[in-house]
Amino acid sequence: MASTYSTNAQLELITTGEKAGLWGTITNTNFQIMEQTSTGVLDVDLSAGSSTLVLTDGATSTGKNVYYRLYGTLAANRTVTMPATAKRVWIMKDETVRGTSNRTLGVLTASGTEQPIPPGATVLCKSNGSETVVTILEKGYATITNSNSPYTAVAGAQILANTTTSTITITLPSAASAGDEIAITDARGTFQSNNVTVDRNGLKINSGTSNLILSNNGQSLTLVYVDSTRGWAYKSNYTS
Repeated sequence: MASTYSTNAQLELITTGEKAGLWGTITNTNFQIMEQTSTGVLDVDLSAGSSTLVLTDGATSTGKNVYYRLYGTLAANRTVTMPATAKRVWIMKDETVRGTSNRTLGVLTASGTEQPIPPGATVLCKSNGSETVVTILEKGYATITNSNSPYTAVAGAQILANTTTSTITITLPSAASAGDEIAITDARGTFQSNNVTVDRNGLKINSGTSNLILSNNGQSLTLVYVDSTRGWAYKSNYTS
């Protein structure tokens, strides 16, 4: 009977009596795969296009690393796709440049739902073989000016809003889950002269149906999503 392969790491499982004279080679390859799944680091350049990772039977391959550094200037929205069927856990660090077009970056299991990665964030990803779940380990920052306004935020975003030149608009996600957070900080102390409009994008803010205007110099606001009745609520609202 021919070898079979483990579901999650595609280690070669040798059937008793098979592969005479090849046990050493196969065992060494299996050890290399295990090393990759526990300590492997891969740099992924997304400047030219999205990336589809690979899980190859009985060999090291791109989808078996534990840590991925995503980099490059994005010319369009990008995704990183993990193959289906395998149950995998991995970490991704976003070091891409989104540019003034506010390109998006997401991760998904093949045929699953894309999960957004906030700019500059480090995220823990877990796939059950069909869908990926993302947990933010470390948040990053996105600097927003009039050159890339309006800006649509994703859950976990920390925004440095620079209104030195003119007003800007930050649009909240059109869908949210309880506990999602978005932070906005006055990067130059100019909110009073040039306001920030926080567009609720169909969801409520503090149980109301009006957009939010940030107009205090030095203001720093964190919104947390509660539910469809309350919508986005203030977790903190500081003005210097």
